[in-house]
Amino acid sequence: MSSTPALIAAEGPRDTIDLNIADMTCASCVGRVERALRAVPGVEDAQVNLATERAAVTVQRGAVDAAALADAVTRAGYAATPVPADEASVSAEAGHADFWSGPWPVAISAALSVPLVAPMVLEWFGIHAMLPGWVQWLLATPVQFVFGWRFYKAGWKAVRAGAGNMDLLVALGTSAAYGLSLWQMAMAHDVMPHLYFESAAVVITLVRLGKWLETRAKRQTAAAIRALAALRPDTAQVRRHGVEATVPLAAVRVGDEVIVRPGERIPVDAEVIEGSSHVDESMLTGESVPVPKRAGDRLTGGAINAEGLLVARTVAVGAETVLARIIRMVEHAQAAKAPIQRLVDQVSAVFVPVVLALAAATLLGWGLVGGDWTAAMLNAVAVLVIACPCALGLATPTAIMAGTGAGARAGILIKDAEALEVAHRVSVVAFDKTGTLTVGKPDVVALIATDGDEAALLARLAALQSGSEHPLARAVLAAAAARGIAPLPASEVRALPGRGIAGVVDGQPLQLGSEALRASLHADAGPLQAEAERLRAEGRTVSWLMADGRVAGLVAFGDAVKPGAAPAIARLRAAGIRTVMLTGDNPGAAAQVARALGLDEFQAEVLPEDKAARVTALKRDGAAVVAMVGDGINDAPALAAADVGIAMSTGTDVAMHAAGITLMRGDPALVADALAVSHRTVRKIRQNLFWAFIYNVIGIPLAAAGLLNPVVAGAAMAFSSVSVVGNALLLRRWHPAGAGAASARSTDEESR
Repeated sequence: MSSTPALIAAEGPRDTIDLNIADMTCASCVGRVERALRAVPGVEDAQVNLATERAAVTVQRGAVDAAALADAVTRAGYAATPVPADEASVSAEAGHADFWSGPWPVAISAALSVPLVAPMVLEWFGIHAMLPGWVQWLLATPVQFVFGWRFYKAGWKAVRAGAGNMDLLVALGTSAAYGLSLWQMAMAHDVMPHLYFESAAVVITLVRLGKWLETRAKRQTAAAIRALAALRPDTAQVRRHGVEATVPLAAVRVGDEVIVRPGERIPVDAEVIEGSSHVDESMLTGESVPVPKRAGDRLTGGAINAEGLLVARTVAVGAETVLARIIRMVEHAQAAKAPIQRLVDQVSAVFVPVVLALAAATLLGWGLVGGDWTAAMLNAVAVLVIACPCALGLATPTAIMAGTGAGARAGILIKDAEALEVAHRVSVVAFDKTGTLTVGKPDVVALIATDGDEAALLARLAALQSGSEHPLARAVLAAAAARGIAPLPASEVRALPGRGIAGVVDGQPLQLGSEALRASLHADAGPLQAEAERLRAEGRTVSWLMADGRVAGLVAFGDAVKPGAAPAIARLRAAGIRTVMLTGDNPGAAAQVARALGLDEFQAEVLPEDKAARVTALKRDGAAVVAMVGDGINDAPALAAADVGIAMSTGTDVAMHAAGITLMRGDPALVADALAVSHRTVRKIRQNLFWAFIYNVIGIPLAAAGLLNPVVAGAAMAFSSVSVVGNALLLRRWHPAGAGAASARSTDEESR
């Protein structure tokens, strides 16, 4: 995007309006709806997904509303309804729950078609049982004009809009076979004419069967969203003014106290104020080990309380809960288009007109050259029927739905389809250190007192730090608590900006802080200087305690690497991916972590504002595709600068908004799993596009050459759509190879 002042001034706030789109049948329909939406003033972009039957429309804020967009879709020949803002709907919900979308129309149509086909089969065994023409007409007519009416209706809408779609091809093809049979009956004189009612009836039956099977399969690709939506209970137990009551979930408000008994699902995001328990968050994070919760801890709506009674204060409800945001993220990813879909859109835009031209050429070629206008008509019908672009429109979105669903079950949330597609080409993964590869919480790793009394040293340290919320202070207090040492009383405690803290303990003035503080006090480190240098070389942070101007001891802090970090790095390197760590820490700390994890490279003392530039430099290095993994606010620019940003959900919201992929557990192993699910999904997309194209590349010439009759063409066309969706569904069998694999498998089984 250009950054000229004029363009920046012209840009304004944007909104996204989601619409449910009905009556789409193929990739050509998608293109027509998109063009209709983009023609509405105030619309900046529109993306329509055939598999989810959804449109995501980006509009200038206040310039257009959902009603105007729905009207535009209606004028294009389709039906559209706005998606409520708080709806966690299930994409592609198996069509609509009515008679015409169920199995009965297919069953009745098949029952009427079987008597038309059976005599042809019996002919192979020498049994002549051809039905009279008027009987064939009676059987075929309801199929043609009752169960096939949807093709006429949608095809006519396409013609009025100056476009074409699958329905038009089916309507033209079957009408030609039906009309040819009527003409043959009218021209026959006391002889049994060759009729083609069975071709028209069977093609309609097979197409309806294929669409029904396709819809059922699409419903399975949306299983991840349904599983997530099912996590929300319908009611919550709320305590207001000391009175408990069961209220609908929609009636819970921020600040309400909710009571969660053992075995119940947590209804909203909340903070524990009473009680303690363990909570199963596996359906949200993929982590099977229950998480301990006590006063002050956050609860996520949808998780299951284990053994204890919890009282919690509501902090988020409705669309603002973590679960609702996860559902929206998965839905948006499933509705978005991958870059590879652009090729499909370009082909679909001209597909139906080209097929109509080929069918006309087939008709004229056979009729004028061969003189057999009956064969010409049948071959043209076969061309129209086999060339349905259904599979083409479903190839990419069904694979994306299945891939994002499989990732969601494993705790990998893919925010957009582009990130999913690009991730399989990643050749460099850059990691932030603190909170990403390490625990992000410093611990006391060494205590050295000049007088040898470490317990006394720790008691004095805890006295100075007892009122501080600094991470190093919390580490000191945790170490003291672990040893059963109570902090001594301290007075006159004050901060020494940029250097440390000072106070009076047992009447003695103390100072605790950095090397700079020790040097400013001219306190001689003596024999502890060598020990301090050794600890710094190992990447430890060293603080000095001074009493009466002399060094009383030192305390060293370290940040432990995450247990799964080393195996995660090993998996990436085994896959030929270069691993780099970008950290603001000193070279000693960075080198120590890099050695422990087996990283290919590290860059230390990188300022937060320089991380994005370092990522950009990595992208230029050999034209690499770079993924950045981080969790903090300072990582957000780097996440946005990378080809693929991967955020830990244990970090900040800013980082997650900047990333294309969010890991619901702070487990580095999920990075390799995210790249793996991208590989699988892109492979399925390519397979699907291959089959979708190959059906037409092979089928249309065969039909034009007279080697396929309309019945076989109809069966092939129906099978193409079902096979593409079925192939995408194989992604549901994918399981992560990382630490959370077992839990993800159990989650997958539960979702089924």
